Amino acid sequence: MKKNLKTLFALLLMVLAVVPALAQRHFSMDIWQAKAPYKNAHADTARIHVYLPDSKKATGRAVVICPGGGYEHLAMQHEGYDWAPFFNNMGIAAIVLQYRMPDGNPKVPVSDAEEAIRTVRRNAKQWHIDADDLGIMGFSAGGHLASTIATQAKPDARPNFQILFYPVITMLEGYCHQGSRENLLGKNAHKKEEQKYCSDLQVTRVTPPACILLSDDDRVVEPMNGVNYYSELYRHDVHGSLFVYPSGGHGWGMKPSFKYHVEMLLDLKAWLESF
Repeated sequence: MKKNLKTLFALLLMVLAVVPALAQRHFSMDIWQAKAPYKNAHADTARIHVYLPDSKKATGRAVVICPGGGYEHLAMQHEGYDWAPFFNNMGIAAIVLQYRMPDGNPKVPVSDAEEAIRTVRRNAKQWHIDADDLGIMGFSAGGHLASTIATQAKPDARPNFQILFYPVITMLEGYCHQGSRENLLGKNAHKKEEQKYCSDLQVTRVTPPACILLSDDDRVVEPMNGVNYYSELYRHDVHGSLFVYPSGGHGWGMKPSFKYHVEMLLDLKAWLESF
């Protein structure tokens, strides 16, 4: 009995010793120190949740993560926080972006994502991050936001690489995700505005390298979104990798229930280690 109590006490001490260290590596902050530009109906606040790897293990690489949710809500857990251990174990900082909902004004989330990139770069030295090795990752509508930043942001907010999971890419009628389109642009968007936020139409030779991951049987966001984006990257001589899994549907993120979960993590890890 005494031996068991000693063991439990030792384990408790170990946990208590680890907690402060974890607290030091994880913190949250508002990205807008003054009033945020552009208004939305939600009156929500843009924040980043920063997960830094052990400084001895840090590679200098970092990823800003944009959860999905159809520009209506955010899937912060399996498309956000749950990814921190995966990246931290590789020595990569994970910064989960809690961006504001557009409510018909695309400049709201776009400005948040751009400022998140700038915030990381401003704090790069303090956070042991290489300002020139900063990527952006997004899921579904968050993938649309990530690809928008990758293709349209000015150099100070442009990422060095992009990772897109089952991304919404187009805003054109036909194979767009209708909910994301209406939440981002409103129900009566002009054709010019639609084209501006079609990421496949915005690819240029300076677009950063991309890794695209999706399922062949996705019935929520048609796979052609990601496939067309990859085709445009290829056409413009931009390095890209496309991974299409036989099944899984939409929205699996970090869920272990996704049949190809292990393969997906290995594919992503291999791609990250390729440059």
